[in-house]
Amino acid sequence: MLIITLSVSANKLMMVPRQCKEYARLIMEALDPDKLGYIELHNLKMLLLEAPSESTSNNHKLSKLLSQRLRPTTDPSPVRRWYKRAKCSLEDNWRRCWVMLLWLSICVGLFAWKFVQYRHHAVFEVMGYCVCVAKGGAETLKFNMALTLLPVCRNTVTWLRSHTTAGRIVPFNDNLKFHMAIAVGITVGAGLHIISHLACDFPRLLHAMDDEYEPMKPFFGDAKPPNYWWFVRGTEGWTGLVMLALMVVAFTFATGPLRKGKLHLPKLKQLESLDSNPEPRELTRFARLVNASRSRLTWLVNTLLNRFTGYNVFWYTHHLFLAVYALLIVHGHFLYLTKKWQKKSTWMYLTVPMIVYACERLTRTLRSSVRSVKKVRVAVHPHPATLLSLHLSKPQGFRYKSGQYIYVKCPDVSPFQWHPFSITSAPEDNYVSVHIKTLGDWTNQLRNAFLKVCPTPTEGTTEILRAEFNREDAMTNPSLPKVLIDGPYGAPAQDYKEYDIVLLVGLGIGATPMISIIKDIITNAKRLDGDVESGNGHAGDASPFRTRRAYFYWVTREQGSLEWFREVMDEVAEADEKRIIELHNHCTSVYEKGDARSALIAMLQSLHYAKNGVDVVSGSRVMTHFGRPNWTQVYQRIADENKETRVGVFYCGEPVLTNKLRGLAKKFTRKSSTKFEFHSENF
Repeated sequence: MLIITLSVSANKLMMVPRQCKEYARLIMEALDPDKLGYIELHNLKMLLLEAPSESTSNNHKLSKLLSQRLRPTTDPSPVRRWYKRAKCSLEDNWRRCWVMLLWLSICVGLFAWKFVQYRHHAVFEVMGYCVCVAKGGAETLKFNMALTLLPVCRNTVTWLRSHTTAGRIVPFNDNLKFHMAIAVGITVGAGLHIISHLACDFPRLLHAMDDEYEPMKPFFGDAKPPNYWWFVRGTEGWTGLVMLALMVVAFTFATGPLRKGKLHLPKLKQLESLDSNPEPRELTRFARLVNASRSRLTWLVNTLLNRFTGYNVFWYTHHLFLAVYALLIVHGHFLYLTKKWQKKSTWMYLTVPMIVYACERLTRTLRSSVRSVKKVRVAVHPHPATLLSLHLSKPQGFRYKSGQYIYVKCPDVSPFQWHPFSITSAPEDNYVSVHIKTLGDWTNQLRNAFLKVCPTPTEGTTEILRAEFNREDAMTNPSLPKVLIDGPYGAPAQDYKEYDIVLLVGLGIGATPMISIIKDIITNAKRLDGDVESGNGHAGDASPFRTRRAYFYWVTREQGSLEWFREVMDEVAEADEKRIIELHNHCTSVYEKGDARSALIAMLQSLHYAKNGVDVVSGSRVMTHFGRPNWTQVYQRIADENKETRVGVFYCGEPVLTNKLRGLAKKFTRKSSTKFEFHSENF
């Protein structure tokens, strides 16, 4: 039993003493059938050493075989090699390419149009090419400020991808990436406009001679501006500078490290102490003072970064753009060089996108208030795999597809913030469920709010806390958190029905959209079988549901995470009579099979599963694999089993796996008859 406890601790698993005693008895039953009270050494050696080493040897042979089979034959012609790479890249990215090419062409066209227009303007004689660059940059800025609103109109994008064929040529999955690309265009346009005006136009105008200033009088008045401050204090000047300041703040806190709250100063290396030397003592005291000062400064900076970074700060600072748009309209009305209203084009660019965006926000507000959640069932999972599971009653008329997501708001935590979470329930369920990992300030506050309404746990236990209440209870009891939902919204995973074969990969909490998909696959498979048996359909009939095989890989670090979807795993394992879905759970905290440190755990797992049909690590009917999957082997096996077919690869989770899975999809598409199409959703 002591050895079992040590092995469990080495692999970062959690098992209570009662379980360890049970597993010790299981080992004795298997290795001491005659009840002699001891275990023969050769039996223990066979289980601990020979089986793992054989498995390891087979893995090495398989990896070697795969590497030989996948070794590319080098084409002697560099032109043909370049052509093949370009062809594969174009096949994967042609939707992105034509959209980006169209956008860049419009930006270049607008810049060139304004540049040429002001090249023949009267002010060119004084301001020169600076005014051409400034006006060209301003024109692209107005266009991009209007365009950047459209990719974040979630209802519009979801409707287009779900009810039209536009998704075949427009990459709606990249709407946020396109939003960020437009932000880069805004930065370039604003930079050209501001720098050209402040560093070139205005100084040239101030230094113009009286006869040179004569053509400028219709635009700047009969008297020449006396100084630089004249430009700054004008409506055109201060609105532009305020817009610049607000945009700098919003763009800065939208960068990845600040938005995710991951920017911290590293721990500084301490200066060496001089205590071992008798002289000089002053340097030793100075070193201690410097070390203490640097430690305090590092602590202060990291505290400020924790307080003033993260999603909350990003959300609030991003809404500074409401003020930016108001100032942009004012700035675009009071122009130095354009006096006729019909030639002031800022409002022309912004009118339609701003109306669409305003209707979008109004729709979200009204829908979330009308579609109220009448019943809430919550489960709070303990540390270290902290999770909040919400089962919400489905509002009337609320329909969604597996793979989509909703926005959740809890007014008790924040009256303004909405946060996106993938739906884990199937469309046929009578409820909507989301699983929320406590990773940031808002999710931690939400978890604490629901902890207050859960029953007090027994001291010294790590049980899951549950509570259930309805809307009437929340109205009469202010301590009960209120929950509002908005959606659903489209996501890449909802397109899984376009494929006969799918590979679903979830990393940590990224398994949430995949859980909804595997439940939906089982439900649709049962429905199709029922139609055939009842005579309402035939096995060869065309059906909008195409998926006939699914491979699900869930990779997680903590053993406690496997508890999140244990009931779903058991449900799928029992309902999947035709074995449509392959379930693979991987716990990376456990050393891989073949490692002596996990040999005892692997033996216990095999014995317990053979006897009871339950995995000792997850507690479900699905066996847990140790370590990370060998993704090359996974792709190779799927390619061998599904030749001449399209396989949809859907990944959700941290970006660390995105490039690897995408690269393997491209590699096996080129080297085999199976075409892998990769889709990712990162958070």
